[in-house]
This record gives sequence, C-alpha cells and structure tokens, in this order.
Amino acid sequence: MASSFGAYPPPYLLLCTVFYLSFTLICDCTSMSEASDNITLDSLRDSLEKQEDFIVFSLIERARYPLDSPAYGHSSCPGRQSCSFAELFVRTTEEIEAKFGRYQNPEEVPFFSNYLPSSPPGLIPSFKFPQVLYPKAASVNVSRTIWEVYFNDLLPQFTTKGDDGNYQQAVASDLICLQALSKRIHLGRFVAEVKYRSSPQDYNPSIRSKDLKTLTELVTSEQVEAMVVKRVKKKAEVFGQDVTLDSNGNQTTYKVDPLFVSNLYKKWVIPLTKQVEVNYLLRRLG
Repeated sequence: MASSFGAYPPPYLLLCTVFYLSFTLICDCTSMSEASDNITLDSLRDSLEKQEDFIVFSLIERARYPLDSPAYGHSSCPGRQSCSFAELFVRTTEEIEAKFGRYQNPEEVPFFSNYLPSSPPGLIPSFKFPQVLYPKAASVNVSRTIWEVYFNDLLPQFTTKGDDGNYQQAVASDLICLQALSKRIHLGRFVAEVKYRSSPQDYNPSIRSKDLKTLTELVTSEQVEAMVVKRVKKKAEVFGQDVTLDSNGNQTTYKVDPLFVSNLYKKWVIPLTKQVEVNYLLRRLG
C-alpha cells in the first residue's frame, strides 16, 4: 500500500524523532567503552545477555501497534528518490543522531551511512573510544540484511494485521527494534576479535585459505547457542506475560509469542552474528 508524505510535515516527523531519541537514551543498556585489553569473552557475553532484555522489550513495544502497512509503501521522499515513510524516518533519525556523535561509538552501525554528515559538529564532547577492532575488519556490516529480514520476515510474524494510523509511533518502535538487533549482531565483530586474540594460531590457516566452513565451526558453540535460545524464550515469557487478576484463568497470554523470540534468535540473530564473526576474521590478516 502506498503512503503520502504530504500528510506528515517535516516538523511533525522531527518531533516524533525527538521522542524516539529520548526513549532510546533511556533504554540503551550496553557499552564496550572499557579498555581494549580488558574486554574478554565473558564480558562480551554479559553485554550480549543484557542486550537480550532490550530486544525483548523492543519487540513488546512494537507489538502494541498493528502492522500498519502504509508506513512501508513507497512514495516520493522530499528531495530524494522513492522510499517509504519508515525509511525516511530512519534516515532522518540517523542524521540527527550522527550530528550528536552516536556513530563515533564503534558499537553503533547505521542503516543509511551514505546519508550521514561526513563529520560531527565541534560541539560534541571529545571522547576517545578504545580501539578494540582491527581497522581493516571493523567495517564489516550486515545492516541491509537485518533491514530486509526485519521488514520482510519478522514484522508480519509478531504484529497483528491492521492499520490504526499510528505510523509515526509504529515506525519509531521499528527503529528501536532494528537498532537493538543491529547492536547485538554487530557485537560479533568484538567477539571475533577476542576469540582471535586468544588463539590466532587456530584461525590463521583457515583465514589464509578462506575456509568458511572451518571458520564457522571455530566460532560455533552449540551448547552456548542452545542456552541463549532457551534463555530468551524464558525472558519473553516473563517480560511479556499479560497480567490478570482472574485467579481462575488457566491460559497464559503473551504480548509477543515466546516461541517467536526463541526462533528469532535461532534462525536469524545467532546465524547473522556468526556471519559477522566469520566476515570479520576473513579480514583480520589484511
């Protein structure tokens, strides 16, 4: 379904963006700003576990609204080629965030880097993030895949059919989900770096021969993956349970199906994280 941007003037879009930014500042919960030598696999796993909470809550927030298909139909963007209302909202938000230094943090990966200002304004307080990532591998990016998977495969699964006209709120919630998923998946770069540093001799032969199968096996821990899938399902059950005072009710309902959340991790989040790890390792000797 097509949407018209004439109904959404730039000032209103900007106001919605500001509300979104305020929400994400409150909800953001991970940081890799510790010294490079202090980052361990355990500290990374702790950050990844905390990110699970944010992802589950983000999905619950988006599930408050129906699918709202018109927000994703293509129309003419002001001064740009054809795009959707959702794409315009994300671009606008990222442009604002970039001006205030969000993407100076190596954890953060934008979805539309081509539209960001080349350098942030001088008013941003100076902070030197530790260089953890290997420079030639730091640019590994699966944002386009995350975008396509989210809108084409995931969103229709955990939202109800319908259109309530709350496109700004729905798309702001989409961006929270997208950035939460992106941060979690792109933390795979840090995981790959720590794994490589711990035993480069195990990785170098496969990196040189570009052996994707062996590299994937090296970064895989089936036991850890199974634990993560089980844990996020439990979190979705606890965080998303509809609370009722009816003691006679014998059927629990959830804001987001816990099985969907576990499948999200099993089918998409974990495989994409490992894809990031492998792609990073392939550039590690460059």
